Amino acid sequence: MGFWTFLEGLLMFANTLAILNEDRFLAPRGWTLVELQASRRNSIKGQIIGLVHACQFMRLPLILFNIIIITVKLFSG
Repeated sequence: MGFWTFLEGLLMFANTLAILNEDRFLAPRGWTLVELQASRRNSIKGQIIGLVHACQFMRLPLILFNIIIITVKLFSG
């Protein structure tokens, strides 16, 4: 596995976190920032919730990275 393949995998993982719907998927399971208390933000669940919300916040850069990856794949094969 090369470094490029690793970066593509990370991008796909970030895409999966960015498309999670907070109302339909995260809220019924208690995975929102509102339900997380300040003392539990350092827990593993708190870190995962922070990662999900960071990926959702960075949707525009993700779109740009996806366009770059698709363009490189089209030209390099």
